[in-house]
Amino acid sequence: MRLTVTGSGTSHGMPVIGCKCKACTSKNPKDRRFRTSAIVQNSDTYVVIDTGPEFRLQALAYGLCKLDAVLLTHAHADHVHGLDNIRVFSRDHSIPVYSDPNTLEEVRCCYDYVFRPTQKGGGKPLIELINCTDYNEQKPLTIGSIDFVPVPMMHGILPTTGWRFGRFAYLTDLSFLPPSSFDRIKDIEVLIIDGLRTKPHETHFNFDQALETAEKTSATQIYLTHFCHDYTHKEIKQLLNEKKKNYGRLADCIVEPAYDGLSIEL
Repeated sequence: MRLTVTGSGTSHGMPVIGCKCKACTSKNPKDRRFRTSAIVQNSDTYVVIDTGPEFRLQALAYGLCKLDAVLLTHAHADHVHGLDNIRVFSRDHSIPVYSDPNTLEEVRCCYDYVFRPTQKGGGKPLIELINCTDYNEQKPLTIGSIDFVPVPMMHGILPTTGWRFGRFAYLTDLSFLPPSSFDRIKDIEVLIIDGLRTKPHETHFNFDQALETAEKTSATQIYLTHFCHDYTHKEIKQLLNEKKKNYGRLADCIVEPAYDGLSIEL
C-alpha cells in the first residue's frame, strides 16, 4: 500500500498570494505546497483523500488515471473545491464520495447542480454521497483491495473525519481527537497529522499537540502536514528534530514535515 501526499499546505497554499516572506519566496521545491490532500493506492485501487482547488493539477502531477472513490475530511473550500474535476473519472459510472453527514450536506449544497436536472453543457460529475459513520474496525469500509476506517475528530466546533487504512492514519484539520478515536489508530506505523505552526490555533493542532498525539500511538514514522507559511521546510525539519527529543519514544522515530510528492509505502 502506498500513500502519496499531493498537498501539504494550509488554506492559502504556498506561496501565499502577494507574500514576500522567506518561506513564500524560497527556491526549495518543498516550499511549494498545494492544499492538503493525498492519494492512497494498492494494486489497482486508487482513492483520493480530499479534492481541493488544485485537484486537477495534482492529478496530472502524480499521474492519477483511475479513481475508485473519494474520502473527504470535511467541506471547507481548501478540501472540496476541486470535486467537479472528478467528472473525467465518472463518464461511465458514479464515483462514491464518503464522509460524515455534515460534510455530505455541505457538498450537496455547494454542488447543488450535480444533484438536480440541468442542461448538458460541459457535463457534470456523477457522484454518490455515502455516510461513513456506520463503518468501524469491525465493519471497515472496503474500496477495492483497501479497508478504511473513519476516525472522528473535531476541527474547532466542526466535526471532521480522519482515515485509517492498513498501518497508516491520515488525520488533518483537527484540534481535538476524542479518546474513542485513539483506539482506531493506536497500532499504526505511519501517521500523517495536522500541524499548522508552533503557536496555538483555535481549530488546528500546533506542532506540540501533533507530537503529543503521535506519542500516544505506535507510529514510528510521523509526518506533520497542513502547514502555514511561518517557516520553511528546512526550518520545520530542524524544529521537529529538536522537539521530538521531549516526547519520550518519539526521540528514536522519524518525525518530519510532509511535503508535496512525499510517497510512503508499506
